[in-house]
Amino acid sequence: MKRTISFLAVLVAACPAYADYSVTDKGIWPESWPKELELLRKQASTYEGPLAPNRHYAIRFSNRDEFEAAWPHILKLQSQGASILLVRTPNFFLGEKNKAGVVIHCPPADQIPGAANAKGGLNSTYIELVVDGDIVDLNRIQLPADTPIVDKRFKDGKNK
Repeated sequence: MKRTISFLAVLVAACPAYADYSVTDKGIWPESWPKELELLRKQASTYEGPLAPNRHYAIRFSNRDEFEAAWPHILKLQSQGASILLVRTPNFFLGEKNKAGVVIHCPPADQIPGAANAKGGLNSTYIELVVDGDIVDLNRIQLPADTPIVDKRFKDGKNK
């Protein structure tokens, strides 16, 4: 038994630990974003990672009116041709306790939006909409007609 514990201790000590994301408990998005989103910084989180410094801004909503007022301004951030993903909870970026919100996925700050990245994809900003049917109710908001909508809410009965 002592040998096993010693081996594990050496193995853990020899392997460096890497965090997948750096997290800030407020929205630290660019000043160039719509001023109407400024008040939402306090209820947002910023994630940077995992491999390239991609940025992810999670905005939690607990009030339908607040979400509906912010929605048109959030849509202004989306890159042309980028998708809107519809998901349900639990959501990694919003946390287990939050049932509704938006995650805005952005390319690294030094990338030119719309340019090809090293993997051949486009560096685009896309929106992940966490739908609960109450605060975020698809019957009450308008989704852009020219935007691909990817509904992942019911895939295999789970949100993946």
